[in-house]
Amino acid sequence: MSMTLRNLIYTAPFLQEMIEATANLYRLGWDERNGGNISYLLNEYEVLPYMDVDKVIRRTVPMNFDASELAGRYFAVTGSGKYFKNVKEDPASNLGVIRIAADGKSYEILWGLEDGGVATSELPTHLMNHMKRLAADKNHRVIMHCHATNLIAMTFTHSLKEEDFTKTLWEMCTECIVVFPDGVGVIPWIIPGTNEIGEATAEKMENVRLVVWPHHGIFGAGATMDETFGLIETAEKAAQVYTIVCAQGGKKQTITDQQLQDLADAFKVVPRPGILNL
Repeated sequence: MSMTLRNLIYTAPFLQEMIEATANLYRLGWDERNGGNISYLLNEYEVLPYMDVDKVIRRTVPMNFDASELAGRYFAVTGSGKYFKNVKEDPASNLGVIRIAADGKSYEILWGLEDGGVATSELPTHLMNHMKRLAADKNHRVIMHCHATNLIAMTFTHSLKEEDFTKTLWEMCTECIVVFPDGVGVIPWIIPGTNEIGEATAEKMENVRLVVWPHHGIFGAGATMDETFGLIETAEKAAQVYTIVCAQGGKKQTITDQQLQDLADAFKVVPRPGILNL
């Protein structure tokens, strides 16, 4: 690949989105050290202007997960053990563009992840959830995991029943029921980086786009980078308000269930059943 083509990838919109997202997640304190990861499903036509996909396979990395359903698909990913604070200065070491191999049991590194780097250790979890969300939404593209501070704190002090957790978030900011009317999923505490946590998250992702990992963080899905980031950002803001409300002595009043339903009707969204008592 020529030097010109090699450098051209730095102008790719998808790479710029990855750089901006990781910078913002670090700036907000949601991705300390090497915490958090992102994978961005790319269409081949988005990749082709920036690399010769038939000639640039640099390494093939095996996976202990069958992703044959995604064979031949391209992803921009964050690297395992990479610090988000370093992405902007050195994208090629901290990010990568990969393609799932034909047999679905390995991936090919087409760009980035230099010096022996590999994709995020949560890659199987990401791929499981990409598959689940694609089945639910053909426009799905992004999986994002981060350690959103106030959401983590809530998992220590609040009921982990999904209906309760969702209702509290909806009550904290008027826009919440509009942004995530499907609510949030909550899984048990599970060791990260395992197929088990991926399977549990994917099961929830069949019906929701936000899954809380207790005492750890949050997993979000969306059709664009902005949508996914905004989804997590909105839930985290609600959790922050909840934290402040608790510190101020607890709720004296709140948005009523009828008001939440009226809000949903006004914005033409359907709240998750079983949460509002009407």
